[in-house]
Amino acid sequence: MTKKQIISPGLAAASLILAGGLAFAAGQYGPGATDAEIKLGNTMPYSGPASAYGAIGKAEVAYFNMINEQGGINGRKINFITRDDGYSPPKTVELVRKMVEEDQVLALFNTLGTPPNTAIQGYANDNKVPQLFVATGADKWNDPKNHPWTIGWQPSYRIEARIYGRYILKNLPNAKIAVLYQNDDFGKDYLTGLREGLGDKADTMIVATKTYETTDPTVDSQVASLQGSGADTLLTAATPKFAAQAIRKVFDIGWKPMHFLTNVSVSVGAVMKPAGPEKGVGIISAGYLKEPTDPQWANTPEYKDWLDWMKKYNSAGGLTDSNNVYGYSAAQTMVAVLKASGDNLTRENLMKQAASIHDLKLPMLLPGIVLSTSATDFAPIKQMQLMKFDGTTWQLFGDVISGSGS
Repeated sequence: MTKKQIISPGLAAASLILAGGLAFAAGQYGPGATDAEIKLGNTMPYSGPASAYGAIGKAEVAYFNMINEQGGINGRKINFITRDDGYSPPKTVELVRKMVEEDQVLALFNTLGTPPNTAIQGYANDNKVPQLFVATGADKWNDPKNHPWTIGWQPSYRIEARIYGRYILKNLPNAKIAVLYQNDDFGKDYLTGLREGLGDKADTMIVATKTYETTDPTVDSQVASLQGSGADTLLTAATPKFAAQAIRKVFDIGWKPMHFLTNVSVSVGAVMKPAGPEKGVGIISAGYLKEPTDPQWANTPEYKDWLDWMKKYNSAGGLTDSNNVYGYSAAQTMVAVLKASGDNLTRENLMKQAASIHDLKLPMLLPGIVLSTSATDFAPIKQMQLMKFDGTTWQLFGDVISGSGS
């Protein structure tokens, strides 16, 4: 297989569907951009309580290495500076300041986590540094009026939770719901979205909530307490380590609620297998990316391209870890925006292009889901599809759903 065959044919021209077209003013550069390179900065939890997400950063390194091997972006190599913040906001602030002030990056890309991104959002916006395609679905990233330099990527947690709320309302109208959530904006967005999805039934249907801190050793006591509430339905809004613990504990204590699990913790390799696949059978989530363990994709060109790329450029990554699909797809989005920016590599133009995406199709997005942004809409992905874990993979069901609106 040639290098050109590794990228989906449709993605090669992806930037052509970005509104605004190419910027041809040669040599217009901001910090971190030259005739030879484009510097991007990134923080990832390669260690600490959210270290399962480190696979995303490694996948992005691998994707950009492939792009560089193929000649770069309009002849410029991507210099991707990614550092370990351990999911610690103070560390994120320290690293981002260094990348902006010393490394002089053109932009930040896919920095991970709601608390870490919250800590740097003000700094990035005050200094007019693009904070592009953050790796968190908090609702706050779609705020172009007050934070014009920060843009999201994945569906918002509130949109996802609204989908669960509406599903419960329709299919489990007498449900007694318990919610386990991380005690920060990530977890609180899920509770807010669930309440919005349930509407005026929220106060009667939600019978118990428990939070956890990322410094907690386990969530065992919280799960036991929620079982004691008499709830027959559970929403777990947790990062991978704590999601796996919750799945295990729910099973081990013999509790059998209808269990809904946040999309950020659906990786078969990083969550379901460590939890014990048999313990997660029947869990419902919502997805927007093709699950690499789902056999329905195995013979598609898009999956085969991803698999070839994994084997050649990211061979240490797990083929059952959907974080590798996430990193691959997020990096493709960044490449499309860089291509659309042409030779006008200023921070202003980069932000303009990121906010001008029109129906961008990525190979590993679910069919029917595209990315679109505008000057007043910084939420690229707004649709998801429900799915249920069968002990081996996630089985999609129902239609692609938009969680926006009332």
